[in-house]
Amino acid sequence: MPPGLCVHGRLTMTTSTNRYYPQLAPQLAEGLAELEGRKIAVLGHVRPDGDCIGSTVALVRALRAKGFDAVGVNHHAVPANLRAFVGDTPMFLDSEVADLKERVAVAVDCAGRKRLGQPVMDVFADVAINIDHHISNEQYAQHNLIDGEASATAEMLAALFIDLGFEIDAVTAQALYLGIATDTGQFRFSSTTKRTFDLACHLLEQGANPAVAAHELYANESKAKLALLQRFLATFRYMCGGRVCLGVIRNDDWAATGAVKDDTEGLVDYARDIEGVDIGVLLEERDGQLKGSFRAKNGRQRVDLLAKQFNGGGHAAAAGFNPSGTIDEVQQQLEAALEKHFASLDEAR
Repeated sequence: MPPGLCVHGRLTMTTSTNRYYPQLAPQLAEGLAELEGRKIAVLGHVRPDGDCIGSTVALVRALRAKGFDAVGVNHHAVPANLRAFVGDTPMFLDSEVADLKERVAVAVDCAGRKRLGQPVMDVFADVAINIDHHISNEQYAQHNLIDGEASATAEMLAALFIDLGFEIDAVTAQALYLGIATDTGQFRFSSTTKRTFDLACHLLEQGANPAVAAHELYANESKAKLALLQRFLATFRYMCGGRVCLGVIRNDDWAATGAVKDDTEGLVDYARDIEGVDIGVLLEERDGQLKGSFRAKNGRQRVDLLAKQFNGGGHAAAAGFNPSGTIDEVQQQLEAALEKHFASLDEAR
């Protein structure tokens, strides 16, 4: 057998260079070799964002190019502004896949099993492979490929595909670029590194188009979303001496604007991006449930630790949470937790 080739049945992957991931690339090759001949469901987290959809699409396409019967599965539909990135990739709701129980689970961009959604968790007691960049990942799979320093799961996949010689067609390249662009805030966040740009350049060479991606993501907003944004901005209040800005979306805002849940994407950034504010918070009320988001200007704020206090998790500078109680009660709880959090951070300096 030629040096540098790992052959398992139909699966042949280059493993000699491993330029980006000398440890994780062989681990992925091993995990996929164990799945040879099995049907695969590539799973992402509920309420999928750009990195989740981009990573799901890219891995499904890469696996199908290697001969696997792989489909993307999520409990929620692909958001409207991300549908253009799917192409002809088979992507389904969990309720639409007749043979879902026959498939083996591979998770992307999902820090914990609960984030897969209850229906998916009920089907898959085990996850074979877990590929993720969240610092809070619970390592719940048989093979856990975690890089908490990567800007996006899509960045990880781009690097792994190159290391293992996977095919990257134009749709795959655009999907990976989507994940990187959204999770880096268009290459503005502190997680952006030279490797991020190197991989983005490689994706452009494979057919990714930043102009098209930017148009779909940022230049095509609905009037309903803008109306929701107006109402969100009007609720801003400052806490912790102005270091925190919190805004809320209440139940009646949905009917008043005609907005849908996907329209909240990116709104929390407006709270964070104010002069003097370290952490922006969005608290969203919908159908009797609350969902929250933290965004920090840098990873030193460790909002993932804050999110854990409210049934959540995520990154050091971006995290989500699912609190219990009324929206007014939770605001009070958040203010108290943030005061303690800042006191702890200041003391540690």
